[in-house]
Amino acid sequence: MNNNLISTNNSSIYVPEIATIKSVNQLTDFEKLFEIELKSGRLGHKPGQFVQVEIFGVGEAPISVSSPPNSKANTFELCVRRVGNVTSALHQLTEGSKIGIRGPYGTFFNVAEMKGKDILFVAGGIGYAPLRSAINYVLAEEERKNYGKITILYGVKTPSDFLFQNEINELRNRKDIDFFDTVDKADANWQGHVGVITTLFPKINIDTNNTMTIICGPPIMYKFVLLECRSIQIPENNIVMSLERKMKCGVGKCGHCQINGLYCCQEGPVFDYSRIKEMEEAL
Repeated sequence: MNNNLISTNNSSIYVPEIATIKSVNQLTDFEKLFEIELKSGRLGHKPGQFVQVEIFGVGEAPISVSSPPNSKANTFELCVRRVGNVTSALHQLTEGSKIGIRGPYGTFFNVAEMKGKDILFVAGGIGYAPLRSAINYVLAEEERKNYGKITILYGVKTPSDFLFQNEINELRNRKDIDFFDTVDKADANWQGHVGVITTLFPKINIDTNNTMTIICGPPIMYKFVLLECRSIQIPENNIVMSLERKMKCGVGKCGHCQINGLYCCQEGPVFDYSRIKEMEEAL
């Protein structure tokens, strides 16, 4: 269901384009949302693709695009967790700062081929950020009619870890989707479900043969979510996963993201489960 599409707005895949940070919003204690504007115009990405973000004098890191493709928007969004030198430096930047962007790169969630089908999104923690591009695309007013039943499962460690909390509240109240969320550990104010994300599966009601399942989350999550998918007999060919594994250069030169014979940055990060199910290292 995914296509390998590697593209760039530059004549050289090694040269970043100068971009401007248009806005910065704090989402959690560790994640910020950056709105980015390219000097050349639209990024031209597809849901699930990533860009290489360069902080001049520090280095670069691959970051999935969090916003949906939009022909009318000249900006795109990156949800960034502060975990290393590059992301920590990015978190220090403010509106108007300049960064470098290469891409978009990688395979994508082929939402065009999913038209007419039901979709089950399964997001764990920061894994919601790459899925947000596809979720917001299929739920947009002009696109919603092209898809069947939409079900979203979202799990985080604690209530304060939910990303995009205003958007999540809107999803909870939408009548045209089924939305279920959970936390591993509740606080005094949490009134919702408590448990790992797989404990949400008994709540869903889907036509497994007509449902495309899109999964993204921490590595430990995949094993158990896949077991749940098998238990309700979702066909293997209907499962798509995003594996953002140790990517560095983004163009298949450094070898950091190699999984057996695959390069995650080029042949992924979006994979059909049927292609990688026998690769122990991938899952």
